Amino acid sequence: MRWDNLTEGPTGPTALFGADAVVTRTVDTPEFRGITFHEVRARSIVNRVPGASRMPFEWTVNPYRGCSHACVYCFARKTHSYLDLDTGLGFDSQIVVKTNAPELLRRELGSRRWTGAHIAMGTNVDCYQRAEGRYRLMPGIIEALRDHSNPFSILTKGTLILRDLPLLQEAAAVTEVGISVSVGFTDTALWRTVEPGTPSPAARLHAVRTLTDAGIECGVLMAPVVPFLGDAPEQLRDTVRAVAESGATSVTPLVLHLRPGAREWFTAWLGEHHPHLVERYERMYAGGSYAPTWYQRQITRQVHELAAEFGIGPNGRGAARRVTVPERPVPAEPTQLTLL
Repeated sequence: MRWDNLTEGPTGPTALFGADAVVTRTVDTPEFRGITFHEVRARSIVNRVPGASRMPFEWTVNPYRGCSHACVYCFARKTHSYLDLDTGLGFDSQIVVKTNAPELLRRELGSRRWTGAHIAMGTNVDCYQRAEGRYRLMPGIIEALRDHSNPFSILTKGTLILRDLPLLQEAAAVTEVGISVSVGFTDTALWRTVEPGTPSPAARLHAVRTLTDAGIECGVLMAPVVPFLGDAPEQLRDTVRAVAESGATSVTPLVLHLRPGAREWFTAWLGEHHPHLVERYERMYAGGSYAPTWYQRQITRQVHELAAEFGIGPNGRGAARRVTVPERPVPAEPTQLTLL
């Protein structure tokens, strides 16, 4: 594995962690079988989002690299190549853990240079993946944000977020907190093959209900809408109905996008499970990482109509406390709504 470009050396303080600060562990228990953890002591934890990303937030915190949720479409797969790790199975099973994330965040939030900007979490890999059950980094992270009254948002597929509900309530009493759970579909057969390491869609929607009942406003990112596998009218209807029944404050559709790293892995999966769709995907994504604008607009319109039918709007209550994660910009008519 290539740690050299990320460890302390000629680059000095710009390195991500010290050269002797990597500990590799394997845990022989059923829930972690086949997963290797690389424990590191990070040099910084609050990361600036590149301006070219077009994200509406400027700062993120990512306590993990790699994700055992193993979503075949995950756009973050490319980041594993920076460590010379495989973006396929390696991304799913070689997890980098920034063990000092809570203490580091507390120090950085306390710096006179920090201005209290919104911090987004879960926008790269899921901070409530299975590793969090072992390492428990998020309680310390939320406590630091709470103690500094620093606004933040979390996007997750992990029901483990419910463990930290009391802390989220405490934080919401002193600052702006936005929570969104990702549920792109309720089709269980599709879920088992495309998101094999995640809690079921039903379990995630139960988490939404629990959060909203506890006074934590929670939206649903309906992502990804998978062309030809999860976009049939009856599938969209079933998903939006379930989202409405969960008490979500908003629903935001996001069509599958296939960036380099994820595209190759998804295409291999598609060839194995749905070979008849490979050519259709090649045509649909011939223009790049994103589905055609007309298709994005069509899905967005259908979801909006269904949301109105079931009583949830694109901008539900608490929308001012949420941040927007846009799809590729579309002239005249936006394709994405409020996310967190």
